[in-house]
Amino acid sequence: MPIEIPDVVIDRLPVYARALASLDRQGRDVVSSQELGAQLGVTPAQIRKDLSYFGRFGKQGRGYNVKRLLEELHQILGLDRKWRMVVVGVGQLGHAVLSYGGFAPQGFDIVEAFDADASVIGKQIGDLVVKPVAAMREALAGQHIDIGIVATPAAAAQQVIDALVESGVRAILNYAPIAAHVPRHVRVKDIDPVLSLQSMTFYLKSDLAHSPPK
Repeated sequence: MPIEIPDVVIDRLPVYARALASLDRQGRDVVSSQELGAQLGVTPAQIRKDLSYFGRFGKQGRGYNVKRLLEELHQILGLDRKWRMVVVGVGQLGHAVLSYGGFAPQGFDIVEAFDADASVIGKQIGDLVVKPVAAMREALAGQHIDIGIVATPAAAAQQVIDALVESGVRAILNYAPIAAHVPRHVRVKDIDPVLSLQSMTFYLKSDLAHSPPK
């Protein structure tokens, strides 16, 4: 029976990979778990435990070979291949996602864009022409799409997610402020900046309450 790897461990792996990529660009050959942990605010023991789910990568007293560990993490995360994505919702957020140049170098190719707004449909953004969301199922038929990015208003999001799932999409990056419902074989990652800000204000409020008066 395969070992169940906690989601929080998977979430940390790209952070490790990014730090290793930076070290590789600097020409570093070896890094210790202590140094990597100090850079990332993670304990060395946590790094070693996280990596132990996937094998043995370092030698005690010698640290990790930067290039080898980076290659291993890329394979573990599936970053050694290309992933095809679509964006649904081309308002300010969706437009920003389409215009962002950081996806393609990391292996994430946006191949389609959809919207329901007649004033947006037909516009060209980069190499893509925005298509009507009503034609999404037809447009995606026969295509292999790995990831759908949903940047629609909340009222339309679940219907869009249902259509993506019916089109064979198995991973959803959801910017809409809803709790998406999907089959068990589909992965959803919710990104809501407002919720993140609201959790931060808890700590700010506590800090202010304990700050001495000026």
